[in-house]
Amino acid sequence: MGGRILVFILLVCNYLLIAVADTATEDLTALKSLMDTWQKTPPNWVGSDPCNGWDGIKCTNSHVISISLSSTGLAGQLSGYIGSLSELETLDLAGPLPQTIGNLKKLSTLILVGCSFNGPIPEEIGNLQELLFLSLNSNKFVGHIPPSIGNLSNLYWLDLADNQLEGPIPVSSSSKPGLDMLHHAKHFHCGNNNLSGPIPPKLFSSEMNLIHVLFENNQLSGSIPTTLGLVQSLEVVRLDSNSLSGLVPQNISSLVKVQEMYLSNNKLSGSLPNLIGMSVLSYMDVSNNSFTSWDFPSWLSTMQSLTTLKMENTQLQGQISSSFFGLPSLQAVALKGNELNGTLDIGTTYSSQLRFIDLRGNQIDQFRQSDGVPEVKIMLKGNPICEENGMASQNYCSDTQANDNLYKTPFKNCDPGTCSLEQIPSPNCQCSYPYTGALVFRAPSFSDLENNTHYTTLEESLMHSFQSHELPVASISLSHPIKDSDQYLELSLQVFPSNQDRFNRTGTSSIGFLLSNQTFKPPKEFGPFYFNADRYEHFGAAGPSKSSNTGVIIGAAVGGSILLVLLILAGVYACFQKKRAERAIDHNNPFRRWDSESTSGFPQLKGARQFSFDEIKKYTSNFSQANNIGTGDYGKVYKGTLPNGQLVAIKRAQKESVQGAFEFKAEIELLSRVHHKNLVGLLGFCFEKREQMLVYEHVSNGSLKDTLSGKSGFKLDWIRRLKIALGTARGLAYLHEHANPPIIHRDIKSNNILLDERLNAKVADFGLSKSMVDTEKDHITTQVKGTLGYLDPEYYMSQQLTEKSDVYSFGVLLMELITARKPIERGKYIVKEIKSANDKTKNLCGLYEFLDPTMDLGSTLIGFEVYVNLALKCVEESGDDRPRMSDVVKQIENLLLLAGANPNAESASTSASYEDISKGSSRHPYSNESLDTGVVLPNPKIEPM
Repeated sequence: MGGRILVFILLVCNYLLIAVADTATEDLTALKSLMDTWQKTPPNWVGSDPCNGWDGIKCTNSHVISISLSSTGLAGQLSGYIGSLSELETLDLAGPLPQTIGNLKKLSTLILVGCSFNGPIPEEIGNLQELLFLSLNSNKFVGHIPPSIGNLSNLYWLDLADNQLEGPIPVSSSSKPGLDMLHHAKHFHCGNNNLSGPIPPKLFSSEMNLIHVLFENNQLSGSIPTTLGLVQSLEVVRLDSNSLSGLVPQNISSLVKVQEMYLSNNKLSGSLPNLIGMSVLSYMDVSNNSFTSWDFPSWLSTMQSLTTLKMENTQLQGQISSSFFGLPSLQAVALKGNELNGTLDIGTTYSSQLRFIDLRGNQIDQFRQSDGVPEVKIMLKGNPICEENGMASQNYCSDTQANDNLYKTPFKNCDPGTCSLEQIPSPNCQCSYPYTGALVFRAPSFSDLENNTHYTTLEESLMHSFQSHELPVASISLSHPIKDSDQYLELSLQVFPSNQDRFNRTGTSSIGFLLSNQTFKPPKEFGPFYFNADRYEHFGAAGPSKSSNTGVIIGAAVGGSILLVLLILAGVYACFQKKRAERAIDHNNPFRRWDSESTSGFPQLKGARQFSFDEIKKYTSNFSQANNIGTGDYGKVYKGTLPNGQLVAIKRAQKESVQGAFEFKAEIELLSRVHHKNLVGLLGFCFEKREQMLVYEHVSNGSLKDTLSGKSGFKLDWIRRLKIALGTARGLAYLHEHANPPIIHRDIKSNNILLDERLNAKVADFGLSKSMVDTEKDHITTQVKGTLGYLDPEYYMSQQLTEKSDVYSFGVLLMELITARKPIERGKYIVKEIKSANDKTKNLCGLYEFLDPTMDLGSTLIGFEVYVNLALKCVEESGDDRPRMSDVVKQIENLLLLAGANPNAESASTSASYEDISKGSSRHPYSNESLDTGVVLPNPKIEPM
């Protein structure tokens, strides 16, 4: 009988495997392989049939056609196995892009938004002939735009914005394709990159159907091509914040459908052509250009659709006609920093929507005020009218700005009451866990953020879209509208579930996909947008799948006795597998016999010990939020207290940053053998329960980046900055020339320079460091890693890492130290900017506008020119032309001596903040008196670099 039951069980199990294995074998294998490279996959990704109940997976004819997992917290890399899903049409993930992406011949939608993807965009992407939507924005892609994208003849939407792409805009030639071949495309979104060179005239033609051309915040140069005027379908043009020069083309006025036009922050010359033909133009910003002096254009008074006019610092002169303020849609006028004069007369028939007029810094000597004008915010500070006796007290002579708009969708005639836990009341007063994110609009046509009509219109449009797609949405809430420095409008979005208190994974993926693939069309005045979803933490259970129902029916038929036998067999097998796994884990654990007191052949730790997970939990109060002192790409850093009272910093890797055990061991061995006062010391590590943690000495004043940004509250004078540069240089010189074998840090940046209680610099974070184990070679050939902006271009091009790569990064750090600017800021590269502006014939080498004003620029910065020369020498294109770190140390020591400070003296402890200093404290915390020990200093010798 027992044998018959076992045979029956085997037959039933075999039947079930055949019944549920409906997914094509190659697709199942590909998904299983992808799962091995991903973390936090949906919990119902179990069994052998992804097409039957797996969240985010859709199939047709047993083939996977869609993977949509936005907002699920999915992490990891998109491996080459993705290329095996031959029938895939839609890929929407929130998590380097493999070359095998080019195998997905049927892919029509590729959306990888805000996923931290890096590396270059592969040329193979041009093989995706069916592609309609290509959204790779808000990642960390580097390199050039692949010309092969020009092969995507069906492409409708191209979004490469908010990455680190560089080089020219590719156009076609006899040997290669280019973006000019995308005649069906409606959208070119390429802003916030590092694209350079001129805008090719060939990019535009009358055959194009573009409605959005967005190239803002790049490094584009040359003139605006006249061919732009051939694209009659255009509605939004953003070329602002580049280095464009020359005249604005006359034929730009032929773009009669353009509603928003941004040409600000360039080097355009001449004057703006007559745009009277652009009858639907609503938002125009041409501020901060190099126009010649010109009268305020009379044709502006005929622009009936104009809501916003920004022409700051454009050499305007003359008087503004009162009829201009009568334009029916006018909301905001920003004309500061010009030569406008005469009388400001708004008239009696000004626009009812007018809310803001900024004419600061002009030559206006009279203001004719009519009844009702106080409703309009008028700013005239810096004009002659405000310099007359008694006029400074007038409201329009103040320099205050309007408060931030605090709009939030109101409750709909109900009392929200109090919600429990992390639930939030919806506009319908239902407590639930909403799906949240940010809607970012790249070119809104309105400026009046206090007009709530805009937001209610957007709310109605969103709800209509959700309902028409039959999504489980009961209501939505919008809040906190703000405009950032790029003039993007950002709104916080909360989406509330219907008939339950939370969404399941299918719900959030469907909502995220609708917003990220532009299925939702916002009202016209909001313009192009993208959606950044927050990770959703409160998933509810999905409905039962067909396979689970089948299992219930069969299980009931088989009976309790068979189930009991199965459970017993499963239990025995599970115990066996668990012990087998534990033995395998123990065997593969490189730390299983690693003992700091061992006299065997195992590696020795010098002063570092192994902590248990329970010890670390105790030291950090169970990783409490109060002890969280930092977060980075690697994971979180917690402050801990050892039993002897010593403070430590514990760096805990997040799951997706965990290395292989042997790689982690190698990093610890490296760290345990470097000891220098300018290097953060490793005290120990934890390798237990799939955790990887490093225990460092605690450095009390945070990072140099925090201090330069003002976050730490400490003010750095010239001497202190030289001291920090010296400490960093000494730490690097030790790694390069005294560690055995030598070590290349590979990630020198302000965030990795920590400051102790006396603001002495300590180099930290050796996660990317490499040992020069082969002393016969002067380089290591390795994959390029590091931080953009600090990265040695020679290493980037050759993949040959040398000590001079650290020297380059240090040179960038020297520039950051005196400017308090990020290496790449608003599309401008600090190295290029300082090289271009450097002029030894001028005070402070002509760099005054770049320097950090908190450095007390009114005082004498002794040795400043030598410092700048040293920084520029460190960032020479060829590593052979850069100095060694030991030579850099000598130069900075001599600079300190020249400035009257002892380079070897201990500094005073930190005790003053910006607030203390601003109140006029009697003694500067980093004055020479506090820095020096009173010894007689020798005359310094500054060697030429």
